[in-house]
Amino acid sequence: MTNKIKYFATITLGISMLSSCGLYKKYETPQDESALLAEYAKALEAEPDTTTFGNLRWQEVFTDPVLVDLINRALANNVNMQNAKLNIDMAQAQLKGAKLSYLPSVALAPNGAFASFAGSDFIGTYQIPMAVSWEVDVFGKLLNNKRSADVTVEQTKAYNQAVRSQIIGGVANCYYAIATIERQIELNKETAKLWSESIEVMKNLKLDGRLNEAAIVQSTASYYSLLASITDLEVALDETYNTMSLLLNVSPQKWSVSPQARLSMPNVVRAGVPMVELAVRPDVRAAEMDLAKAYYATNLARAAFYPGLTISATGGFTNSAGSMIMNPGDWFVQLAGSLTAPIFSRGRNIANLEASKAAQKQAMNNFEYTLLSASAEVSDAMTLCQKSDEKVNLLGKQIENLEKSVEYTQELLTLGTATYLEVLTAQQTLLAAQMSQLACEHTKTQAVINLYQSLGGGR
Repeated sequence: MTNKIKYFATITLGISMLSSCGLYKKYETPQDESALLAEYAKALEAEPDTTTFGNLRWQEVFTDPVLVDLINRALANNVNMQNAKLNIDMAQAQLKGAKLSYLPSVALAPNGAFASFAGSDFIGTYQIPMAVSWEVDVFGKLLNNKRSADVTVEQTKAYNQAVRSQIIGGVANCYYAIATIERQIELNKETAKLWSESIEVMKNLKLDGRLNEAAIVQSTASYYSLLASITDLEVALDETYNTMSLLLNVSPQKWSVSPQARLSMPNVVRAGVPMVELAVRPDVRAAEMDLAKAYYATNLARAAFYPGLTISATGGFTNSAGSMIMNPGDWFVQLAGSLTAPIFSRGRNIANLEASKAAQKQAMNNFEYTLLSASAEVSDAMTLCQKSDEKVNLLGKQIENLEKSVEYTQELLTLGTATYLEVLTAQQTLLAAQMSQLACEHTKTQAVINLYQSLGGGR
């Protein structure tokens, strides 16, 4: 009895020693590496705020019915989205395999043979065995494999969310780009019409001897330059149509978008970037899953130093018992256990462990860099949103004054106190400011969309 107690005490002590070296320990978000990771770990424990911009459902951000329909179609048909979902299916299949590895493997291998000695009659032997083999996970090899597969599933889900967010943002960007280009084309056509009318006025002034031919030729050249710029915009519009078609996985076609489509500016003005919002970003979650996989790979490298224990059993029906053949046959059962310990592979195992530790450190560095990069990306998007809004307002005031300038110079031209060059300059400056305002409005729209993406939006 005393020997049995010592035996079980030895086993318990051995298992506790293995536990202390981390073979059975589950991955936990590191907190002692840096203040950044400590803040991240704390953010994971906080309750998510569903009212923050990044946590809003995409239908709450993009409310235009036409855009909502296009996004739904893209999410259903986009090839990248379909592949991301298939990646989840593959990861779940691997996880299922890792879980099933805990169960015994069963094999049925019936066989038979006939033999004749010295011209005797053929004697038939047969065997219908069933073999059962079970690997006892004493040193956590199967456990760490299963946990690594579980992490892979979570990582593919994070990648799926990233792809989903990119598709939603891509469709929204294309949608508002089409609206912006159509407004630019409308503006150029309206301006071209006004310039054409101005040329007619100049021709009448020439007949009265108040302008020369040079003024009309110069104004006409600017008019045709404006018409030529419209063709460039039409090419850009067609390219944007094709980009939208690719996102929806359909043949190239034109898309009906109102030139007046606008995306409202969210109220996201604040001093900094909260870590609780960065913690839900799919790329940040995927980077942490990479670190978890590297952690379990290191555990597996440690487990390679310990022996593997396999218990097997074979049973079945046979008429062959060694040198004796029985008819009819009878049942047989065999039990066995094997312990495989590494002897000559210790050097390779040491090298694998060192490589695994280096890979884990590399994953840690990448994780920290992803957090820093995410913070910078969100900060950039927030600043661009705010400054673009300010710039649009300033350009609006500039346009108000330039419109007056065009009106005044045209009146002065008819009175003979201004030259055609002043009128032409005022018209060109006004058009440039109007085009800049449209471009800045689109930049602001893109900044809002990019901010939503950078905060992990797209649920």
